[in-house]
Amino acid sequence: MREQPATSPYDALLLLSFGGPEGPDDVVPFLENVTRGRGIPKERLKEVGKHYFLFDGISPINEQNRALLAALREDFASHGVDLPVYWGNRNWAPYLTDTLREMVADGRRRIAVLATSAYASYSGCRQYRENLADALATLEAEGLELPRVDKLRHYFNHPGFLRPMTEGVLASLMDLPEDVRAGARIAFTTHSIPETAADTSGPAEEHGEGGAYVAQHLEAARLIAEAVREETGVAHPWSLVYQSRSGAPHIPWLEPDICDHLETLHGEGVPAVVMAPIGFVSDHMEVLYDLDTEATAKAAELGLPVRRSATVGADPRFAAAVRDLVLERAATEQGRSAERCALGALGASHDVCPVGCCPARAPRPAAAGADSPYA
Repeated sequence: MREQPATSPYDALLLLSFGGPEGPDDVVPFLENVTRGRGIPKERLKEVGKHYFLFDGISPINEQNRALLAALREDFASHGVDLPVYWGNRNWAPYLTDTLREMVADGRRRIAVLATSAYASYSGCRQYRENLADALATLEAEGLELPRVDKLRHYFNHPGFLRPMTEGVLASLMDLPEDVRAGARIAFTTHSIPETAADTSGPAEEHGEGGAYVAQHLEAARLIAEAVREETGVAHPWSLVYQSRSGAPHIPWLEPDICDHLETLHGEGVPAVVMAPIGFVSDHMEVLYDLDTEATAKAAELGLPVRRSATVGADPRFAAAVRDLVLERAATEQGRSAERCALGALGASHDVCPVGCCPARAPRPAAAGADSPYA
């Protein structure tokens, strides 16, 4: 019997991301896509989008996804993985529906999906699954043969995700003045979300205070901080803090905010801070504006030396981690045992999101889960 390829049953990988504007004229239409259905006036969107205009209306996320796409293709080719890689976005071109339509036209029938979010949450996981279901519904209405889509598991504790960020923290520490380096604190940052969304993140058994979202970030932060201690001999105190809050002020969101945290640390006499954006795969707008602009300005106002460490971006080790995830999931689908690479105490997360995982405020169909309407 002929041995099936290591990637079988998958015949393609889809890089699924958020998307971002690529010029001033794109900003408001992009934000209209992001906020569709919320009834936000165009004038308010212009105000919300003002930080994009500071960067000529260009979010770096699309260019960074192009770099990651190239890195994945290079890694696959150099390791004999014969799997084409496509790219689609939720909120800007190339749009997810258009990419899936292209994949169907190319004959792709079983698609592994990598979302550019490493953690469990509604906005970081289930909403992508809802977008997949919406796209599949559109293709179904067009009479196209639907592919099966399988979302790859969360990778917050994969060494190919953690190691580049660890090296980023180490480089940032070394870049601090020597007289404040040993006393520096590490502020691990991620996107704030409503407390109710955090509390119901992950499978139902992991719901509770902060849910899987906070637990997974704390684990990633702990693993990085421990690796830094092992390599420097210094146990730098650290905290998990939040950034990029949006929404109505009366709704509780995860805190503390990074700028408030910097004020607190300054008041405690901390001599320096490394801001490590572990909640982000790449240096996109939330990193450039909320950390490199706002938080850095706050630190300058306080006279507090800060450095911002790098995200994983298109690091070859992250591309290799994605290859691991694809081959691992393919082996599982083939009925073979697979090494599930994960550091720390939480282990490798689930392959298929169970019913009740990261529930939406209002029920909507979501693909690539136990409750998917598309088998």
